[in-house]
Amino acid sequence: MTAISLGMPDVPTKLAERRKSRQIQVGTVAVGGDAPVSVQSMTTTRTSDIGATLQQIAELTASGCQIVRVACPTQDDADALPVIARKSQIPVIADIHFQPKYVFAAIEAGCAAVRVNPGNIKQFDDKVKEIAKAAKDHGTPIRIGVNAGSLDRRLLQKYGKATPEALVESALWEASLFEEHDFRDIKISVKHNDPVVMVNAYRLLAEKCDYPLHLGVTEAGPAFQGTIKSAVAFGALLSEGIGDTIRVSLSAPPVEEIKVGNQILESLNLKPRRLEIVSCPSCGRAQVDVYKLAEEVTAGLDGMEVPLRVAVMGCVVNGPGEAREADLGVASGNGKGQIFVKGEVIKTVPESKIVETLIEEAMKIAEQMEKDGVASGEPSVAVAG
Repeated sequence: MTAISLGMPDVPTKLAERRKSRQIQVGTVAVGGDAPVSVQSMTTTRTSDIGATLQQIAELTASGCQIVRVACPTQDDADALPVIARKSQIPVIADIHFQPKYVFAAIEAGCAAVRVNPGNIKQFDDKVKEIAKAAKDHGTPIRIGVNAGSLDRRLLQKYGKATPEALVESALWEASLFEEHDFRDIKISVKHNDPVVMVNAYRLLAEKCDYPLHLGVTEAGPAFQGTIKSAVAFGALLSEGIGDTIRVSLSAPPVEEIKVGNQILESLNLKPRRLEIVSCPSCGRAQVDVYKLAEEVTAGLDGMEVPLRVAVMGCVVNGPGEAREADLGVASGNGKGQIFVKGEVIKTVPESKIVETLIEEAMKIAEQMEKDGVASGEPSVAVAG
C-alpha cells in the first residue's frame, strides 16, 4: 500500500484581487496601485513639542508604522513641522483642521502629504485653487478626509445624518474641485464610527472613483472594542480588495494601533506573516496546561525575526491536524508531546521537555530560513482556536 504524505497543505494566498486604483507617492511610501497596503498611526503629543513628537514617531517606526500623521491646530505646531518632517524616519502627514493657512505651511515645511477635512476648514472650497497649485509645485499629495462628526452642514441638511451617500458625496465634491485645477495626487477617506456605515461608504466610494483609499473607523473606542470594530470593517473591505492604507483608531497608545493594524494585514495575507503562535483555547479534553505552555513558548521565542507559525495544542482531537499545518508544532497528551516540523512527526518527548524541544527546533528552522533569505520582521503573536 502506497504511503500518503500528510505534510503541509497548499493554502490560498489572497481572498480577492485588489481594486485598481491610481498610485500616489507619500514620501518614500507608495500608496495605491499595486503597492502593499500600508499601516499608519497618529502622534498624541503636542506637535510643537518637537522632542516628544520625534520620540513617539521613533517608537511607532520601531513597531512597524510606515506613515505617521501629526496634528497642526496652532502656529507653534506649524512652526515645528519643518524639523519633524526632516528628522522623522517615516513620511509625516500634517493633519489640518479649521485654518487653511496651515495647509500652506505644511506644504512649505516639506511634509510628505497633507490631510484636510473640508467639513471644518473655513471657506475651504475658495482656497482649493491655491492649495492645488502649492501642492503641485511641491509634489505634495492631499488626503481628503471626510468624517461623520464634521460633515459639511449642507450635506447634513440634505441627508439628515452622516449616511454613506453623504460621506461619499462630500469626498467626491472636494475631489472634483481639485480636478478642475488638474490636481489628482489625492487619496480619500470617509470615516464613520459605525463599521457597517463605514463599510458601505467605502464600497460606494470604490465604485465611483479610482483614487487610493485610506481606511479607518473613526473614534473606534478603547483597545478591545476598537480592535474588534476595526478588524471587522477592515476585514470586510480588504477581503474585497478595497483599501490601500489603514489606520486603527484606538483610545490607547499609538503603538497599539500599529500592532493591531499589522496583525489585521498579516491575518489576511496582505503582509508577510511573522512569528505566530497558534494555540488552542483549552477545554475538558486538554491533558496539559495549554495556557502555561503557550506562554512559555511565546516567551522563549521572543525576538525571533523570521516568519514562523508554531502550533501549541493540548489534546489529540485537533492537535495533530493543527500541528501538521504549522512550520513547527506539538500535539500534547498522556504526559508527552508529538513534535511536528513542516507537517511531519520528528520525535515524541516527555511533557517536561516540550517547551525546550520546541524552542530548539524553532531556532534550527529560523537559522535555515535566514540562510535561505526569508524576509524578516518584528515578531508578533496571534492566538487561534
